[in-house]
This record gives sequence, structure tokens and C-alpha cells, in this order.
Amino acid sequence: NKAIQQKELELNRALASAEAERLRLENLRKELEKVSGRVKELEAELRRKDSAVILLKDAIIKALAGFEKLDVKVEYRNGKVYVILPEKLLFKSGSTAVDPKGQEALVELVKVLKTQPDINVLVEGHTDNMKVFNLGQIKDNWDLSAKRATSVVRLLQTKFSVDPERMTAGGRGEFEPQSENSSRTGRKLNRRTEIIVTPKLDQFFNLLSAPSGK
Repeated sequence: NKAIQQKELELNRALASAEAERLRLENLRKELEKVSGRVKELEAELRRKDSAVILLKDAIIKALAGFEKLDVKVEYRNGKVYVILPEKLLFKSGSTAVDPKGQEALVELVKVLKTQPDINVLVEGHTDNMKVFNLGQIKDNWDLSAKRATSVVRLLQTKFSVDPERMTAGGRGEFEPQSENSSRTGRKLNRRTEIIVTPKLDQFFNLLSAPSGK
């Protein structure tokens, strides 16, 4: 009888352990289903953003078609649209004031940007590596690139009514060249302003931060 009772105890313990393990696995399965659902939501949101950005790129290319001969480029990279405007379109050598022809290009770009409220705009100034001389208060290429970016942002805000909360201005100086600085052609490519258009990812980050049970 003692042996039978001992076996019954062992059996009951084994059954209880098996039930606990079953419940643990069931809870784990439910959690995995929740995670899988959130991953699918995130993937769908990213696909939607990518599709919207590609459509935006095509719209910008169409809007700036009249400026192709001035070496304007529009590229899609890493989920962003890069509008690359050469120095000769926007600025005279050493100047930070946007030329009338450059303003015409910005007018066409703004028409597209205003149709897309859920994007942010980063304006980056770039230079070659030639030292700055006799440019008044402009001290160096850092200064020149930052002032040019600020001029573009200020113009977008004051003349074209782009929401300033959507925009950022930055200068990269000579430190992100597109080509070598050892030739005149390379330096010409490096003197540019890039307008980088990025979708707002609020919905994406909301999904990331949402509690797993929701």
C-alpha cells in the first residue's frame, strides 16, 4: 500500500508539472501570436511609407523636369528622397543669397511638398575643400555651407510658406563629397545643396511603443 501511495504521489506531481508546462506553453503561444501580429503591422506600415516615398520621388522628378539641364538630380535612398541642387542653380560663387533661377526650382519643389503634410525636410549645404577667402563674415566652408542651408530654409518658410516645424537646416562643409576634390569637375559636383525629404514615422514608432497586449 505504501508503494502504491508513493506511486500515486509521484503520478500526481508529474500530472501537475505537465499541466503547468502546458499552461506555460499556451501562454507562450499567445505571446508569439501577439508579437507576430505586431511585426506584420510594422511591416505593412513600412511598406506603406516606402510606397508613398517612391511616389513622392516620381512627383518631384516630374516637377523639376525643366531643370535637368542644370544637373538637378532626384534620388531614392534608404527610404528618403534626395533632391540634389548644384551650386550654379542656387548661388553665385561665395554667395549665400538664393538666385532667381534657384527660386524658380524651389517653387516647383514646394508645390509637391505642400501636397505631403506627413514629411520632414532637411536642407544640407555642401562645399568643396577649397579654402574660403575674402567672404566677409563667412569664416570657412562649415560657415558657408550652414549659411546656404539656412538661406534655403528661410526662403521656403517666408516666401513659400512651408511650415518651419517640418524643416531642419544643416551644413556639412567639405566633409561629405560626392567626388574627388582634385579636379575642377569633382569640386563642381561637391558644391551643392541637398534637400532630403523623409516621411514622418510617428505611426511606426507608436506601433513599436504600444504595449504588447494592444
